Amino acid sequence: MSGIRDILSFPKVYQLWQAPFAQRKMASVLKHNDLSNIQRVLDVGCGPGTNARFFKKRDYLGLDINPRYIENASRRFSKNHGASCEFRVQDVCQYHPEESERADFVLLNSFLHHIDDENTNQILDRLHDVISEDGCIHILDLVLPDSIGLPRFLARMDRGDYPRPVEHWNTLFSNHFTPVLFEPFDLKRIGIPFWKMVYFKGKRKTP
Repeated sequence: MSGIRDILSFPKVYQLWQAPFAQRKMASVLKHNDLSNIQRVLDVGCGPGTNARFFKKRDYLGLDINPRYIENASRRFSKNHGASCEFRVQDVCQYHPEESERADFVLLNSFLHHIDDENTNQILDRLHDVISEDGCIHILDLVLPDSIGLPRFLARMDRGDYPRPVEHWNTLFSNHFTPVLFEPFDLKRIGIPFWKMVYFKGKRKTP
């Protein structure tokens, strides 16, 4: 498994691996949200900029701790985005924007299944203070199904060590944000479910 993880740390390899599923992953987000109304996007764990193309002409900031990913994303997207577009090598827990720089659209796409519960809670706590007052967080992530089958096998084989049952994801997210939408879905290829996923949309909790 470590060999696969090392290979996928190279941007071009990761892009080829993700390409057949990138649009399908974002389908729930695109279905339930009007992206034309977004002012500022924060993409946490942005990788090599896979999501940036969905937010052209919107102020966009992508954070990732992998310098290879950030270098690749900056080269591919920063000049042709149509608005402010920046990629930074940064841990999101160390990201402290000014109030005027808070994002109204915070995205985590297939990121948290790489993170254990303790650190996931720290990240979600930090993000609660990064979202603008009228903004939302949007989380897409990998579900560990209860039943034996291809989706469970692939979830276990994933380079992320922490795919979670759908109820566990629901509890994690709802502990930090007021739910707007919680939607499990299948990620399919030629009609076959390869992965089980979940989409969560939430707002800041009011005291």
